[in-house]
Amino acid sequence: MGKIHELDNVLANQIAAGEVIERPASIVKELVENSLDAHSHRIDIIVENAGLDSVRVIDDGDGIAKEDVAVAFRRHATSKISSQHDLFKVQTMGFRGEALPSIASVADVTLTTAQAEQNEGTMIHIRGGKTLVTKPAPARQGTDIKVTDLFFNTPARLKYLKSPQTELARITDIVNRLALANPAVAFSFTHNGRELFRSAGNDNLQQVVAAIYGVKAGRKMLAIQGEDNDFRINGYVSLPELTRASRQYITITINHRYIRNFELTKAIIQGYESKLMVGRYPLAVVNIDLDPVLVDVNVHPAKREVRLSKEQQLTHLLSQTIRKRISVENLIPEVDANQFIPNEDDIANLDRRLKEAAPTYHAAPESAVAAKEEVAANNNNLGAQSPAQADANDSELVAPIVIHDVTDLNNSLMQEFDKRYQNESGVSLFSTEPASTGKVKKAKNIELDVHDKSDKATRRFPELQYIGQLQGTFLLAQAGDGLYIVDQHAAQERINYEYYRKKIGEVSADQQNFLVPLVLNYSTVDALTITQHLDILTAVGINLEPFGQNSFILRSHPTWFKEGQEEDTAKEMIDWLIKNGKLTVREFRMKTAIMMSCKRAIKANHHLDQREAKALLARLPQCENPFNCPHGRPVTVHFNDQDLEKMFKRIQDSHEPYADDFDDHDF
Repeated sequence: MGKIHELDNVLANQIAAGEVIERPASIVKELVENSLDAHSHRIDIIVENAGLDSVRVIDDGDGIAKEDVAVAFRRHATSKISSQHDLFKVQTMGFRGEALPSIASVADVTLTTAQAEQNEGTMIHIRGGKTLVTKPAPARQGTDIKVTDLFFNTPARLKYLKSPQTELARITDIVNRLALANPAVAFSFTHNGRELFRSAGNDNLQQVVAAIYGVKAGRKMLAIQGEDNDFRINGYVSLPELTRASRQYITITINHRYIRNFELTKAIIQGYESKLMVGRYPLAVVNIDLDPVLVDVNVHPAKREVRLSKEQQLTHLLSQTIRKRISVENLIPEVDANQFIPNEDDIANLDRRLKEAAPTYHAAPESAVAAKEEVAANNNNLGAQSPAQADANDSELVAPIVIHDVTDLNNSLMQEFDKRYQNESGVSLFSTEPASTGKVKKAKNIELDVHDKSDKATRRFPELQYIGQLQGTFLLAQAGDGLYIVDQHAAQERINYEYYRKKIGEVSADQQNFLVPLVLNYSTVDALTITQHLDILTAVGINLEPFGQNSFILRSHPTWFKEGQEEDTAKEMIDWLIKNGKLTVREFRMKTAIMMSCKRAIKANHHLDQREAKALLARLPQCENPFNCPHGRPVTVHFNDQDLEKMFKRIQDSHEPYADDFDDHDF
């Protein structure tokens, strides 16, 4: 008797669910994408207990015809493609016909839907893949689908779910990405009766960014646009001063589909060049419109990864677009004078913390449990991993402070979280008032006037007048708009970098011979690396000749090498190639210029005379980017006149000015 047999449909769907439906966030993603494909203008997402109890998605889309409702829950049933040719030009979010049958096979699903021309809607109830009820039902246009008892028939899957806080954070991340990818759609997201997120659906992407990451972040976003014959790029990237410790805050969409792609992420970071500090990453939302023929979305079960044609062309366009946009900005960070003035609350808070060195724990009410989950999600600080961990598993989103048992949350820390979140959105999540049943508590309206920016100087970089030097490290200078403090090492590092970057790129036949040729000896491993990349060295004017085993001879050097530093410069460039063997010529030029500019810059605690300091300040504005050193650190910070007056209490909030209290003269 044969051993091979065909699996029944329910079991096949449960196997498919293992790939498609990993956790509650997967259900939210699949259902919302179906709503988007149905041309919805508004989508409401309602979850209970981080989606473990229920997930409900309501939209105002096209709805499903009565005769198609039961068919929609059959495996590989879809309205989005019909032939093999369609598979290679997919223009919808879904197309495989796996989501609904997979969800229904491991949960209890109730769907109510209606189309505009129908007099009544249709309701279907499926549990564990078996249809229980199908009947007419009153319904407005659109679809309302509710999923409960997730994994009730596959309990082993429940053991692999994380804490409610983590699962809520994943759902929040999915909702955020979908809202960023579709700013023309109005989203609302409610958890345990409390509204966590709402977007206006007015196609203003910057307002969506502000609603998710805060108004301050929204104001520091720069609009980008770029296109060529195959691609059109638009979106927002942050100023270099607004960064995060993780790549998780970079959102890339292709034809408004959120995807993960390491090369595109790297291209966004490269667009900043040396304006980002090491280990810091920008906040970005970038959409790429292209012909569907150029992208294959059928390479990942959850469609998170895609395969792109002309990827190198796209990455170049993306980097260039960001580089050009940032190059015209004034990147001098403004200093908030208020951060230097402790108030009575700060002092009292510090005193309280000192007295409460031994924390006392208490049992938090259920609303506080939900609140902690909501803060973990809505603060959007979900990338606590190191960059290496983030690269290894880009889907792992973990809050920076993970408290698995909220009853162990100290009261003072809870208040601190509450204050921190309230400052961003204007609503407190740590209220002990129980959530009312049947009513949604809406978050207070967030003012999203992201264009309300302070006036900026018309000059991109000010003309600085030297005042003096501080501790042999900082230069004090003034301009018409206030005080500037310049890091002398970072300033000369920037000047040197732009000099070396230009000179390394000017490769000509003009070479200066060494009086005595250099013989360079390396280990076998290093010698193999050098031999493999001799073309890169030749492209920057270092012409090495093999000279015995593991040795090379260098007879000449580029004429731009500084006198007295020829041998050291040549060795440093070769050592840098050994350290970073997989480099293009452009990357090698840039990294070598950074290395040499740092080694040859003024160090801290080096006292400059007035002539040297003035010369440094005069050369700085001539740089292409005078705002950051090659490692991304700021060259200068700015105290405007108002900041200084606040610090010295010359701007008062009292009813009477100082002059009325003491004497009649002006200060």
